[in-house]
Amino acid sequence: MDSGATAFMILATSLVMLMTPGLAFFYGGLASRRNILGIMIQTFVSLGLTTVMWVAVGYSLCFSGGEGGIIGNLELAFLRGTDFNTPFSNGKFPLYIFVAYQMMFAIITPALITGAFVNRVTFKAYLIFLVMWQLLVYYPFVHMIWGGGLLASWGILDFAGGIVVHATAGFAALASVFYVGPRRDKASPPNSIPLVAIGTGLLWFGWYGFNAGSQLNVDGITTLAFLNTDVAASFAAVTWLVIEWSRSRKPKFVGLLTGAVAGLATITPGAGFVPLWAAILIGIAAGLVCYYAVEFKNRIGWDDALDVWGVHGVGGVLGTILLGVFASSAIGPTSGLVEGNAGFFLKETLAVVISAAYAFLFTYLMLIIINAITPVRVSESEEDLGLDDSLHGENAYDTGVL
Repeated sequence: MDSGATAFMILATSLVMLMTPGLAFFYGGLASRRNILGIMIQTFVSLGLTTVMWVAVGYSLCFSGGEGGIIGNLELAFLRGTDFNTPFSNGKFPLYIFVAYQMMFAIITPALITGAFVNRVTFKAYLIFLVMWQLLVYYPFVHMIWGGGLLASWGILDFAGGIVVHATAGFAALASVFYVGPRRDKASPPNSIPLVAIGTGLLWFGWYGFNAGSQLNVDGITTLAFLNTDVAASFAAVTWLVIEWSRSRKPKFVGLLTGAVAGLATITPGAGFVPLWAAILIGIAAGLVCYYAVEFKNRIGWDDALDVWGVHGVGGVLGTILLGVFASSAIGPTSGLVEGNAGFFLKETLAVVISAAYAFLFTYLMLIIINAITPVRVSESEEDLGLDDSLHGENAYDTGVL
C-alpha cells in the first residue's frame, strides 16, 4: 500500500470530521439565544449515533452488493470479513480509512437538515428522524451513485456530494419546514456572529478534505479539486456580498459567510470534474442563485430558519446541473454541454431533480410516521421558553455575565 495516500486519506477524513463541529458552531451562532444548545446537540449527537449505525449496517448497505440496484446488502454488517490489512479497491490504502472517510459524510449530511427546524422539534423525534432518514434516504443514494448502484449504471457523476449530500439534505429540510410549520417568534436574530464566522472557517477548512479527498488518491485531480473548492467559495462569497451591499447599502458579514458556504456546496459535485475557469463561473452562479433563492423563500414565507434549502438544496441542484454543463473529458470520465455532450447534461439534470423530489417526499412521509410515535413539534410553552432550558435543562451562557 501507499503510505503517502494512506496519510492523505487520514488527513482528509479528519478534515471532514471537523466539519460537523464547524456546522454546530455555524448553526449555534445563527440560532436565537434560547436555542443554541438545542441546535448544537442535534449536530453533535450525529457523531455518535451515525457512527453506531454506519459500523453496524450503514457501510454495508451503501457499499456491498446490489450492483445496479437501489440499496446494498448486509454482507459487510459490522465490517465482518475485513481487518486492518484489508486493502481498498485501488490498493493504495486500507479499507478501514475509506470506511471512516465515508462515515464522516454520513455524519454531517442529516445534521445539515437541522437548521431548517431550529427551536421547533423535540429531541426524541429528531433521534428517530436521524435513524430513519439515513436508512431510507441517505444510504440508498450513496449506494446508487457511489456504491455502483442504479444511478451509477446510468452514468450519473457526483464527485463529492451535490446529489448525495446537499440536494437530498436541502430538500429534506424544505419538507421539514412544510410539515413542522413556522416558528412562533420569527424575529430571532443570530446570537453570535463571531460564532458563525468560526463555524464557517471550520467548514471551509474541512471542505478541502470533503472535495479533494473524494479523489481517493494523491494526484493532479486532487489538487484541482482543492483549488476549485477555494475559488468557487471565494467568488460566491464576494458575489453575495456585492449583491447584498448594493441592495441594503451596507456590507453584511453574515451574507459574506453564507455566500461562501453556498459556493462550497455548489462546487461539490463537480470539484474534480470541471476546469478552474468553470469553478469561477460556478462560484458566481452560486452567489447569485442561492442569494435570490433565500430572498424568494423569505418573500413567500417559508420558515427555513437557517436557509438550508436556499444554500444547500439549491446549491446542490445548481452544482449538479452545472457539472452537466462544464464537465471536461480532459479531466474526468466524460464531457458536458460545453463540449457538446447534451446527453450527460440531461442525465445529471434529471437525476438531481428525481433525487430532490424523492428526498422531499420521503422526509415528509417520515415525519408523519414519527409524529404518530412521538410528537415532532415542541409545545408552545417549550418553544417560548427555548429548547435549551425546556428540553435539555442547560444554558449556553451564564445570564449573570451576559
